[in-house]
Amino acid sequence: MAIQLKVPSIACSACADTITKAIKKYESEADVQVNIEQKIVTVETEASENSIKEVITSAGHKVE
Repeated sequence: MAIQLKVPSIACSACADTITKAIKKYESEADVQVNIEQKIVTVETEASENSIKEVITSAGHKVE
C-alpha cells in the first residue's frame, strides 16, 4: 500500500535521509521516496498510515 504524506519540515537531503532511515528501521521492507522540493514522503509499505506518521514524528519532523 502506498502512503503519501506532506512533511513541511523537510529542508534538505539530510532531513530526507533521517526520515528514510527511521522508516527503514521500523520496516526494513518499506520503499521510501522523499521529494525535498515538494516536501512529500511516499512510502510503499504494509504498515498503517498512522504508524508511519508516528515514525516520522519521532524522527523530529512534523506531518500534515
